[in-house]
Amino acid sequence: MIFVTVGTQLPYERLIKAMDEWAAQNPHHQVFAQIGDTQYSPKHMETTRLISPQDYQLKLAEARVIVGHVGMGTIISGVEHKKPLVLMPRRFDLGEHRNDHQRGSAQMFGKLAGISIVENSEQLKIALEARLSAPAEGYSDQLKVSGQLIERISGFVSEHFELSTSRRKEP
Repeated sequence: MIFVTVGTQLPYERLIKAMDEWAAQNPHHQVFAQIGDTQYSPKHMETTRLISPQDYQLKLAEARVIVGHVGMGTIISGVEHKKPLVLMPRRFDLGEHRNDHQRGSAQMFGKLAGISIVENSEQLKIALEARLSAPAEGYSDQLKVSGQLIERISGFVSEHFELSTSRRKEP
C-alpha cells in the first residue's frame, strides 16, 4: 500500500492530484491518502481528510512507500517506520505554504538514502516507480542514521519555534 499524507495544517492539491492521476494509471496498487481540507475530490484512491493518530500509525506500518510534503512529521514518521519516502515540497510561489522552508528542507533531506525529493508530478511518478521496484530492505540502517539527524533538527525546531502558530519564540 502507498500511504499519502499532506499533514494537518494546509491543503496540498498539487500532490493529491498527481497521486490520483498515478493511482488511475496503476490500479493494481492500493493507495490510501490523508488529503486534508482540499477542494479536489480524488476518484482513484481511498481518502480521508483527517486521520486519527492511531490510524496514522497503522497506515505507516502497512505502507510500502510514504508519499507526502516535506513536513518534519512526515519525515520523522517515515524514518521511525523505516519506510522509503517520496516527498514533494510545498511551494510559496504557488500559494501552497507561507514560505519556502520546505524547499530548503528538501535540499538537505534529499541527500539521505531512502528519501526521494520531487518537484512535479512527472518526477513523482518516476520516483514512486523506482521506490516500488527497489527491494524493501536496505533503508533501515541508512535511515536510522538519518533519524538521529532528524531528532536533532526536530529538537531545534521545537526549541526555537512555536509549532502551533509557526512563529519564532522570543528569546
